[in-house]
Amino acid sequence: MFPKEIYIQRRDQLKDRVRSGLIFLPGNTESPMNYAANAYPFRQDSTFLYYFGLDQPGLAAVIDAEEGTECLFGDDPSLDDIVWTGPLPLLQDRGREVGVARTAPRGEMEKTLREAARKGRMIHCLPPYRPEHRVPSADPQSCSRPSPDLIRAVAAQRSVKSPEEIEQIEIALDITGRMQVAAMKMAKPGILEYEAVGTMEGIMVSSGVRPAFGPIFSAHGEIMHNPSSGNRLRGGDIVINDSGAESPFHYASDITRTIPIGGRFSARQREIYAIVLNAQEKAIVAAAPGVEWREVHRLAAVVLMEGLRSLGLVTGDPQEAVAASAHTLFFPTGVGHMMGLDVHDMESLGEDYVGYTDTIRRNPEFGWRYLRLAKLVEPGYVITVEPGIYFIPALIDRWRADGKHRQFIDYDKVEAYRHFGGIRIEDDILITKDGCRVLGPRIPKTIPEVEALASA
Repeated sequence: MFPKEIYIQRRDQLKDRVRSGLIFLPGNTESPMNYAANAYPFRQDSTFLYYFGLDQPGLAAVIDAEEGTECLFGDDPSLDDIVWTGPLPLLQDRGREVGVARTAPRGEMEKTLREAARKGRMIHCLPPYRPEHRVPSADPQSCSRPSPDLIRAVAAQRSVKSPEEIEQIEIALDITGRMQVAAMKMAKPGILEYEAVGTMEGIMVSSGVRPAFGPIFSAHGEIMHNPSSGNRLRGGDIVINDSGAESPFHYASDITRTIPIGGRFSARQREIYAIVLNAQEKAIVAAAPGVEWREVHRLAAVVLMEGLRSLGLVTGDPQEAVAASAHTLFFPTGVGHMMGLDVHDMESLGEDYVGYTDTIRRNPEFGWRYLRLAKLVEPGYVITVEPGIYFIPALIDRWRADGKHRQFIDYDKVEAYRHFGGIRIEDDILITKDGCRVLGPRIPKTIPEVEALASA
């Protein structure tokens, strides 16, 4: 945990932003895999971690924004618990660690919330993504109407990362860098994808941390979030390795590299890789305070289309092609997202609260609607930068059959890339007062660097 003063300050700022009513912040409970005593690895709710820092199941908190008081709810360990877990701290000791003076048994939480509802007091809650997050209140509507005021307050605070948070992200990135280099060295013809995944997960376990998300290590890089890693790799394949570790305090990292199996990119792979790397580098240069992130996305899309035009896959003016959304055949995803305690930071609060504003609204068109962040970025934001080019057979076939964007796309030439797969390159940046900086150690990404490791 951070020093308790950090959590006290965060909660005080939250009270100042919300001002009235009760703020209900539930922690997570354990989730059984197949019976109660055999649970999935516990992961605390990120917002509860942000304000209270306590990484144990079965906790919740209520903050009275008017009175300025806080209460931590939970149960002390029983003798039966101690037999299986060993000695555990008492609830009041946990509260003391994070500057909370008042504690109460978990069973009293419902009474507190019901009493507040009976008096007509507002109970602010966040969108529930687990059953235990719903407000146990006499008012059945109190948990079905998450509080926009609380959502906006939490999103505003969590968006701007403190130096302590940046340090945690860089710890995670140091581990992720070692994972990526190890995967590059072992990605040889004949291995199974999950062997590389196992090596990376072993690095995390031996570092005392866990994955920030399920690793994507696949020769089918055109599948954005491919959950499968059972392919046997062949010489000439390219593999997307999208993986990240959590820090000891659960801050995420998210890095993607594309690896040539056999140690060398083919001429065609090299050309596409160079286009993606150029787009990524230009997007990073463009990232600065006051810049709308959707314009960074647009810039990356134009650079990608310029590159594809040089190969003859697209025609016409790249700016016009992007304005018409023709680029989304090759680049249907967003160029990046916020990152912090969640790899898609605060996604549970709703992307329209985190990445958009009342005036900068989501574009509902295909491709554009997947952009998780569009608004002006500020110093302290941590954002991924991850352009890519993907050749998705089903999408190519549908667009070609519909005659979509024929004025920009040469489908006969695109057909030659049907089984290409995809290339993505991703780094994590911090928006600074005068630009941005790439976080973490340098993780090889130029063609000579990647080929040298892949052929080692």
